[in-house]
Amino acid sequence: MATEILMPALSPTMEEGTLAKWLVKEGDTVSAGDLLAEIETDKATMEFEAVDEGTVGKIMVAEGTEGVKVNTPIAVLLEDGEDASAVDSASSGGSSNVAPAEPTPATEPQAGYGREPGGKDEAPRADIHGGHADEAPKGDRVFATPVARRIAKDRGIDLSDVKGSGPRGRIVKADVEAFDPSKAAPKAEAAKPDAAAPTAKTDGQKPTAPAGMSAEQVLKMYADRETEEVTLDGMRKTIAARLSEAKQTIPHFYLRRDIRLDALLKFRSQLNKQLEGRGVKLSVNDFIIKASALALQQVPDANAVWAADRILKLKPSDVAVAVAIEGGLFTPVLRDAHLKSLSALSAEMKDLAGRARDRKLAPHEYQGGSFAISNLGMFGIDNFDAVINPPHASILAVGAGVKKPVVGEDGEITTATVMSTTLSVDHRVIDGALGADFLKAVAENLENPITMLA
Repeated sequence: MATEILMPALSPTMEEGTLAKWLVKEGDTVSAGDLLAEIETDKATMEFEAVDEGTVGKIMVAEGTEGVKVNTPIAVLLEDGEDASAVDSASSGGSSNVAPAEPTPATEPQAGYGREPGGKDEAPRADIHGGHADEAPKGDRVFATPVARRIAKDRGIDLSDVKGSGPRGRIVKADVEAFDPSKAAPKAEAAKPDAAAPTAKTDGQKPTAPAGMSAEQVLKMYADRETEEVTLDGMRKTIAARLSEAKQTIPHFYLRRDIRLDALLKFRSQLNKQLEGRGVKLSVNDFIIKASALALQQVPDANAVWAADRILKLKPSDVAVAVAIEGGLFTPVLRDAHLKSLSALSAEMKDLAGRARDRKLAPHEYQGGSFAISNLGMFGIDNFDAVINPPHASILAVGAGVKKPVVGEDGEITTATVMSTTLSVDHRVIDGALGADFLKAVAENLENPITMLA
């Protein structure tokens, strides 16, 4: 029986992707393991492959198509002996014949990504290998992704008012973000003896963020000026959505501290001379990564993330580092950074940064971690405030090391190389004193670099 090939979810948070390139054409015979297409997510381009044999009967989504929702039929696979007449009879709920080419822990179905243990809290979602699409909503049950539910809860939105655009009417993140409560249809009041009050309770609901100017309004404002429209790709859309979510939902506060680098710069120069024969050259950023990883162990309560209704503390130090690429950025994660030597961290960071610029990172290489570093010192920026990348609880903004006059221990004015840092903190997870302890630990590690080798 002809079966539909569905748009796969290549990571737990993927809701749509771009069908970048077909590697087969209609009429081609494929076997299990053959590559079918390249799918571009918000961060990377990944191949996916057939898990059954058959003939490509029809390609339903042209290559280059953006915004293809997960579980949308993209092609039809015919079994041996079937002809093109079987294409129209393909079942929309049939099994998919695709799978990610390189499954990783990040792409496996997990609790919290559409299927809770016991199946009570969330609607069933399609398996990453295609599976069956979400069943149509029945009765009063509202089908929505976990991200959509969380955003709706934070904004005080009743999901029954939101129209879903996902498979079988499922409510996705974009539906909640675009929802305007003022345009929602009024709810019918429940008939109660001797009571005329509406049944819906609104006390305690959070106000929704005001909507920005529409594209039409902005275009009209600049109608008499020469402009160039730049279409948003998947990465830029994700950056816009995640950072808007971060500033709207995370109660940021900021801790600032100057760190003297003279001892570190001298120590680094000595180490690089010794490592020269091995082709290793340590950067200041390598020391910052190591100092932060150790600080997460020294102040373990700061090694945590926000998990909707709880705080999740991590045992290892998994440090994310922002890497600028054309059109956006990645935050590859160095796992178990506290256990690795400076030279090992340096080599791993160079590898991750290089593959990030080529968009060759797998999802598990840029997802996770509890803390991030954003270093703009190399661009000549003295200091800045970084935006927390959820679910992280903090991010360290690092400025340039600059020669400045300082007061020495003997009270005399002298000069020192000073680096300005700002720790952006999620107050739901880390309070002021805890954040100060963590930043102090980072500073002490950097100002006494030899201790990081112990």
